Amino acid sequence: MGLNTHARLRNAIVERTARVGVIGLGYVGLPLIRVFAQAGFQTLGFDVDPRKVERLLVGESYIAHIPSEWIATCIAQKSFEPTTDMRRLAEADALVICVPTPLNESRDPDLTYIETTTRQIAEVLRPGQLVVLESTTYPGTTREVMLPILAASKLTVGEDFFLAFSPEREDPGNPDYSSDRIPKVVGGIDAASRELAELLYGAAVARVVPVSSCEVAEACKILENTYRSVNIAMVNELKVLFDRLGIDIWEVIAAAKTKPFGFQAFYPGPGLGGHCIPIDPFYLSWLARKRGMITRFIELAGEINTSMPQYVIQRLTGALNEVRKPIRGSKVLVLGVAYKKDVDDPRESPSFELMEMLLAAGAELRYNDPHIPRLPSMRHYHLPPMESVVLTPELLAGSDCVLIATDHSAYDYDFIVRHAPLVIDTRNATRNVLEHRDRIHKA
Repeated sequence: MGLNTHARLRNAIVERTARVGVIGLGYVGLPLIRVFAQAGFQTLGFDVDPRKVERLLVGESYIAHIPSEWIATCIAQKSFEPTTDMRRLAEADALVICVPTPLNESRDPDLTYIETTTRQIAEVLRPGQLVVLESTTYPGTTREVMLPILAASKLTVGEDFFLAFSPEREDPGNPDYSSDRIPKVVGGIDAASRELAELLYGAAVARVVPVSSCEVAEACKILENTYRSVNIAMVNELKVLFDRLGIDIWEVIAAAKTKPFGFQAFYPGPGLGGHCIPIDPFYLSWLARKRGMITRFIELAGEINTSMPQYVIQRLTGALNEVRKPIRGSKVLVLGVAYKKDVDDPRESPSFELMEMLLAAGAELRYNDPHIPRLPSMRHYHLPPMESVVLTPELLAGSDCVLIATDHSAYDYDFIVRHAPLVIDTRNATRNVLEHRDRIHKA
């Protein structure tokens, strides 16, 4: 039976008759639906949020780089069917899990979403299904957490059903690397599972990179983001040091990156944002503690990066003091609440930390973000309801301080500096502004 089951699923993938289900229709899952649909697969999209499903069913996208027109066409052609009904998981031949993997209050991995989703799959699991986890997690999750839950169905992995891990590498806002152009690392619980997962992704993306196990694939994503976290922490620390020495860190980096080998540029900022870099390294440090080890680089990088919002507020307070204004009662306008430029993704954005600190200090707070018209509710922050204000000369001139937290391309920085009495620039966004540079403070 095992060989026949494997062969049938293999043929269905090769012939594009396999139905692909994606669980979690957020910034990873919805672009993945698009990749498989464009490759000719029928797709099912699962999400627990009925509002997302309702919007998709009427052809409306809630992610900026996924056009509503494309959604509407897929819905009309029935190549994409979104649903909240998890009983329909059995209809898919391949199930790809793209659910959140946050940290709890003590910075330990919270696998609630993965475990819940795996149990829902186990309830309807049938022979001939491939299950792939894409959610970033610590090495061992697929084998030690998911496999026992799925095996409770009495089906045998590698014969009746197949299990693999392929880390998501989505980069929202990057036009050079859409989902189908980013190489996919694939590791399977066994050789049969890896082969099927490799075939599935190979039918939809430019390149597949098979590795020997799920653990290698899981560790690959953690390495990628830990590498970035540590290097960003280094330049953040150097930013503080160079500021005291009267040296512009941005000019230093620009000079250093002219070296054609041995150097990769990383840039400082007001803190880390996005779902990956602020979170993923702590999965590895948690695993290390379980093994009796201390990951010093990871812990130190986390401390430095999480301290950056405090540094920005200190710089802002000092700049206000120079013009004899206390932060309490000052009108502060925050530009950008997305976690990086030109995206509508606010996950783990340092802007929320900055805004909470400003409110706690007594500032009168407003924000503008051309990509986020309303301040979304966030799990770890409790900001009052706010809407993006319109940037006018009067608004800028009436603000005691303008804080550039995200350097969106849509901003006219000459216009901003011309009208604002004081600008705190955390992103070097005003580097090309020539007039009124005395109003600009780097932070």
